[in-house]
Parts: sequence; C-alpha cells; structure tokens
Amino acid sequence: MMNNVITLNSRPVGKPQLSNFKFDTEPMPVPGENEVLLKTLYVSVDPYLRGRMNDSKSYVPPFQLHQPIESGIIAEVVESNHSGFVKGDFVSGSLAWKEFQVSAGKGLSKVDPEAAPLSAYLGALGMTGLTAYLGLTEIGQPKAGETLVVSGAAGAVGSIVGQIGKILGLRVVGIAGTDEKTALLKNRFGFDEAINYKTTKDMKEAIAAACPDGVDIYFDNVGGEISDAVMMNLNRFARVPVCGAISLYNATEAQTGPRLQPVLVTRSVLMRGFIVSEFAAKSQQAIAQLAGWLKEDKLKYSETVVDGFNNIPAAFMDLFEGKNEGKMVVKI
Repeated sequence: MMNNVITLNSRPVGKPQLSNFKFDTEPMPVPGENEVLLKTLYVSVDPYLRGRMNDSKSYVPPFQLHQPIESGIIAEVVESNHSGFVKGDFVSGSLAWKEFQVSAGKGLSKVDPEAAPLSAYLGALGMTGLTAYLGLTEIGQPKAGETLVVSGAAGAVGSIVGQIGKILGLRVVGIAGTDEKTALLKNRFGFDEAINYKTTKDMKEAIAAACPDGVDIYFDNVGGEISDAVMMNLNRFARVPVCGAISLYNATEAQTGPRLQPVLVTRSVLMRGFIVSEFAAKSQQAIAQLAGWLKEDKLKYSETVVDGFNNIPAAFMDLFEGKNEGKMVVKI
C-alpha cells in the first residue's frame, strides 16, 4: 500500500498554478519507538502559505522544492508507540500534506470532538480564531463605542474579528468582494455595515459614509488600495493591526501607493504587523474565551469545505479568487 503526498514542484510566479504542485506517492510509513501514525482528516489552506512558496527570508523558513508542503491539520492517531497518545486520539498540528505520516508528538495538541466539530480546531478554535482575538485585543485595544473596520471581512479571520468587535461593543464595518458576502456579514455575523469593494467606485468616500465618526481600529487583512482608502479615514490615536496583505501576495512587480507617514504622524496612529505566535503565552486563555462564546452562540463561524486529498492545491488557489466564505478546509 502506498501513501499519497503533495510536494512543491516549482516556485510560483504570480498566482500559484496547479503545475507548482506534484502529486506523489511513497511507501506507507510505520511508526517507530515513541512515535504515532497519523491519518489526515482535515487540512487547512491559508493565504500565508503563498509566502512560504517563495525562496525568501520570512518569519518561517520557505518550503523546499520537491518536499511536502505543510499546514495546519487535524489527524487521527491510528497507531501509537508513544506514551502520550493512544489509538483514537484526535490531534492538531502543523503537519505535511500526506494522507498518513508518523510523528514523535512534538507540536501536536489533542482536540476534543465532543466540544466542537473537528474542523473548528483549524478555524474558530485554531490559528484563525487566535489570530482574530489576539490581533484585535492586543494591538487593536478596543474600547466600547469605537468603530472597527475589517478588510477581507468574509474570510476566515475577518469574520471572527468582526464578531468579536460586536461582542466587545464596537461599531463594525466589513469590506468584502460580493453582494452575497456583504449580506452574510450583516445577516449572519452581525456587522453594522458592509461594503462591496468590487462595485464601489470611491472606497474612501464609501468608508467615510459607513463610518460617520471615523475609524478607530482597522484590522487589515488585504493591503493594497482598499487599505489606502481606510487609512485616509483613521481617527487620531487609531490602531491598525496588520494581519495580512493577500492583495499583494502574487504581485510580480514592486507596488506603489500613498505614502502613509503623514497620516501616521499627524493622527498619532499605531500600525503594527504581527504573527499570532508572538502572543503564544495567551493562547490558552484566548481559546477558552472563544470556546465560551461559541457555546453561548455569541460567535458563529463559517466554513468552505472541499472534499478530497487531491483537491488541496485547488482549494488553496481558490483563496486568491475569493471563493471561500470563512475558513477554507479540505476534508480527506
């Protein structure tokens, strides 16, 4: 019996193509002493993986050519020689795009399928939820009555950020790319206003109209022209957590735009990029809070679930076309 594997075949130039991935096989792995055999159940695909496909320095090493890609995965322990795990345990961790793999247990966390659906541990109760909660609370420093704008608001992180903002007493405005998504933001996730950037001619004016008291917190998931427009509407002492810049990830030329220093200086704005692991010491507290809100039905999460191991690359590429509502996961 052979094991299916997906490796990085070549480094993308611009948007990733199917040819950048290779579908391969290897002998079925066998766990050794102090190891477990894992069966992949759910695979997370996320925009940040695009950066790891470049051969450039970042906060994590780049993927190596002809080696398996890895991301957040929920797996089942199907065989164990490790004292910390038994057959039937469910775990999450950063694992390879393989149907089966062995692990010495480092970086694996047990998850409870009774507390929440397994896929939620890749989303609302995983890196997605932690990124939303910790980015907003640690950098955004929200105060009840303030105005929060979220770009990429119908995505995995953005939809959680907006809901947390509402729980904390903020006026929340989301930016997304279809009328269906803007309706989802208001009707399901409780945003006060939502803007379709693809049908809006003047984003600066649209944001001003949606935020009559200005913008106190801008949670930036996209960068580019959308963020330029939001920045022009910031209030004095505004805070800008920069989570991502998906609009720029596939750019093949250097991007230019408004120079932000005058806004930052004259309005005393705090703008800070972050990686969620910086706040690791607070992750358990954050997960407990998120789980509590889920149980109380104060927090809802949306998933786009794609079936089939061989569809992992296609699901990843769909992120850059905005085809996901909420978290994009692949069910194996």
